[in-house]
Amino acid sequence: MKTAVLPDSQQSLVQWVSQATGINTFGVKVRLRGNDLHILCEGTECPQRWRTLSDLLQALQQTNLDILTSNEQPSIYQVFVYGRRKGEQRPKWCHRVYLNQIDKHLEQVEQALLADSEKLKQSGGALIVSNESLARQGNPEAIARYLSETLSTLGVSVQAKIKPYQPKNSQPEENRLWIFCQSSYSPDASLLAEPIAQKLRYLKLSGYQDAVIVSQVSGETAPDWLLRVDLTPPEVMLKEWARWGDVQAIARLLTEVLSGLKVGVQVSLKESTLHIFCIPAFDPLGTAPIPDKEVCLEAILPQLEAIAPQGILAATVYGQKAGDKEPNWIDWMALPAAKYPAFATSPLDLANTGDEPAIVFLLERLLNPDLDWRLLTGGIRILLLNKHDLLHIMCDAPVCPGRQQVASKITQFIRHLKIPGIMGVRVYGRRAGNKEPFWHYGIDLEHRQRLVPEATPEFAATSKYIDDLVTSETSEPILRPDLTTEEVQNFVTEVARDWMATASATAKKFLLQSQLFTESHQSAEQSPDVQGLKIALVWGTLGLLLTLQTDWVLGRMIARTTPTPKVGNVSLPSSSGQKASLTSGKTQSEKTTFFTSTSKKKSPSNQSSVFNASEFTQSDDTPTNNLAAAPLKEKATATAILLAARSQMPSFNVRQLDEQLALYKQRLATTGTPPDVLIIGSSRALRGVDPAALSKALATQGYPNVDVFNFGINGATAQVVEFVIRHVLEPSELPKIILWADGARAFNGGREDMTFKSIAASAGYKQVFQKPPTTANSSDTPENLANSGEQKIKEEKQEISAYEAVNQSLNQAIASLSTSYPNRDQIKSLLQKQLLLLGHNQTVASQRQLTDGTSDESTSQQAVDFDGFLPLSVRFNPARYYQKHSRVPGNYDNDYKSFQIEGQQDAAFQEVLQFAQSQKISLVFVNMPLTGDYLDPVRKQHEQEFQEYMLRLATSPNFIYRDLSQQWPKANDYFSDPSHLNRFGAYEVSKKLANDPMIPWPVK
Repeated sequence: MKTAVLPDSQQSLVQWVSQATGINTFGVKVRLRGNDLHILCEGTECPQRWRTLSDLLQALQQTNLDILTSNEQPSIYQVFVYGRRKGEQRPKWCHRVYLNQIDKHLEQVEQALLADSEKLKQSGGALIVSNESLARQGNPEAIARYLSETLSTLGVSVQAKIKPYQPKNSQPEENRLWIFCQSSYSPDASLLAEPIAQKLRYLKLSGYQDAVIVSQVSGETAPDWLLRVDLTPPEVMLKEWARWGDVQAIARLLTEVLSGLKVGVQVSLKESTLHIFCIPAFDPLGTAPIPDKEVCLEAILPQLEAIAPQGILAATVYGQKAGDKEPNWIDWMALPAAKYPAFATSPLDLANTGDEPAIVFLLERLLNPDLDWRLLTGGIRILLLNKHDLLHIMCDAPVCPGRQQVASKITQFIRHLKIPGIMGVRVYGRRAGNKEPFWHYGIDLEHRQRLVPEATPEFAATSKYIDDLVTSETSEPILRPDLTTEEVQNFVTEVARDWMATASATAKKFLLQSQLFTESHQSAEQSPDVQGLKIALVWGTLGLLLTLQTDWVLGRMIARTTPTPKVGNVSLPSSSGQKASLTSGKTQSEKTTFFTSTSKKKSPSNQSSVFNASEFTQSDDTPTNNLAAAPLKEKATATAILLAARSQMPSFNVRQLDEQLALYKQRLATTGTPPDVLIIGSSRALRGVDPAALSKALATQGYPNVDVFNFGINGATAQVVEFVIRHVLEPSELPKIILWADGARAFNGGREDMTFKSIAASAGYKQVFQKPPTTANSSDTPENLANSGEQKIKEEKQEISAYEAVNQSLNQAIASLSTSYPNRDQIKSLLQKQLLLLGHNQTVASQRQLTDGTSDESTSQQAVDFDGFLPLSVRFNPARYYQKHSRVPGNYDNDYKSFQIEGQQDAAFQEVLQFAQSQKISLVFVNMPLTGDYLDPVRKQHEQEFQEYMLRLATSPNFIYRDLSQQWPKANDYFSDPSHLNRFGAYEVSKKLANDPMIPWPVK
């Protein structure tokens, strides 16, 4: 409800009404709602109806109301005038005035004023033509007034326009009706779709194929949604279905023909013969005569010949009274199908051969059982697309058909047809006028030799017009170039060389001031005391020896407790692959253990190691059968640490997030574009989806060179994922597909989110929300972006100091000589264990909670590769695993503590869904596999709640849900612990996802 607030230079509506009627301004109230103006007139006595209307109508004749309202207010089509006494709740009278018929309203009022009593109603006065009658003539202003009678009560204003349209198939120019709806809020399309469709179709407009409804919020430039209404006349729809032999449609057409003869019709079909019973249309007393045979046949025969129903060879016509067992007369006639073989085949037989028009008719008849509803709203329309061995079926209606409503019916029907060459069905649903589907569903009818995942095909907005209602998508944003690793290294080298002289002079000065060194050209007399020099050398040597000894001891300790990572390379399926893998594994092992082990002695017999003396897996710990997996790649932990240290972004208090972000930024700088697929989630994603295996499997399925990156973060919840996608990464750095691999515990809103809490307390978190929002600019051409990239490089070069460059170079040199520095994380883990034994476990426990349940065995091997993937070769053996770890039931598991889906995690997930839809990013959520040992009754119950939650959201646009939680409950070889996959399981999951036909993988 909106009250008009007018500029001082214009006369307000209230003052105008007051001057026109003579009622004090305190007794006049005005409201604007949609295209309607409501005027309430009050007084100590109720204002006289006809006198007030007479004054007001005369003023309306001389005034344009649009001048009295603000520019933002839509045109006024009708005025409602109310009269009541002050203090009363309800008006005593109300009168509606059509502004396009003021003269007729004035004539009616003048006749009423001549009457002796206000109760006398004018019966023979001027005729007020309804908006409906005017709208049937096709006038756009009348159509807008007609629709506003319904929509104005919802606060929606209406404007109608006719725009010429030139079809793309070289047909003559046609007119299209456009209905623009404007409101102060965003009405749901399902609220307006069917009422507008019913009212427009009820008009039976001629000259229009369809109408486009555009809903827009006041003050915004872009429309909120579009809706297409099929304006095909009901008679044409009936004839179309009758042509296919639909009995109900034939009965409707014959009833319309015989209704003037007062004859009713009942129709039935047996085999290929149509039985038509002619009875009196109205005979309550049973005295009406039996319909005349000649009259009935003259009316029925031309209709049936013109229709030529498909698959119906003959018709038998009966004449009788309703309720009689025997007809009074019978006649038989042959139909066109008996003469022409093309008409003799039934629609079902045609559909079995793959005839698309027949399939469309049968499906539309299946989904529109109520013929009246289809004629009223247009019903559910079907569009077909036969692509390779898949049949794609689009369901189109003013309100998007529900997946549960139509998907199972369609798939069962197509399965029954057994169309040759069709091995799978994909069903889609959308609102009429949209190009993209709101949901999709698919099954395979037969085993397909080559499962090629296919993106959703593009259906035309209508069967006649292609791409005419939906604007074309804009080109993807160009990624801004950034610093590459080579540029950074060259710059550091140049800075170190430029400052070498200064650093040498500074070091020389420091050593001379320490009195331990002297210049070579100085005489012996000028040298410091020889005795002091000897003492300094002795103590310096002792300190150096102590440092080397400590480093060597720590290296030995780590070498005894760290398993040599060679098992992964022995498990390739082919012999040639084994040979190559063994060689590369040996090289990598030599690089890894060069400083960590200087002895070739066997491990002690009581040492807990994954390997035996021959460096093969122990038979009592790991199954002997080899499993397929992608080859191990070079570790990137050291590079990630260095890149994170160089980054201008402050830390997020989660080391792995810092390092994964640094690796991702380096990937962007190297390739110049974001990866095609981004894997994200907790440690279950970090270990559970192998980018290399996924890319290779997609290549075999017809998707070559798909770039995949794993952005998994230990302990990541829905809040953490939402923060990374929406705030840490720029829109231009996002991929085409986000593969979110996780499970129910990441959505538990009842437990404390330690990972996000740690991030929220970081300096990086504060900086992210202090950055000004970046928006796309039309001036961001490739040249401008390149220039801005060069300027950014220059600025970053100025910010790097000489001290940092020299310090990094010295750190790298010293680290290369140390045996313990590469394993400092493992040393830290050992120290934490000792502190736990001493009872100081509070701080350590809080830090371990962030690792998302990572086991001790895998902690020592947590080194991701350059794709961000963490490959673990250890296999889950319950007998050995539970000797070192407690078996925690679900009701004592902190990850499921106070389990509830609603809350902060659900809100974060909803934000991700909306963001992905706005950026046109396909979001695929994979519920990762779990072992049978892990899924006890408590966890199963929570997993079931999570399943129901995900299935409710599976109808969201651009969102696909895949459940693999119980894929391998007994295959322990695929797991590193009860809830995390190893690299063998990650390989199998990657293959399964690549073969999934419902995931729209990007095509290059």
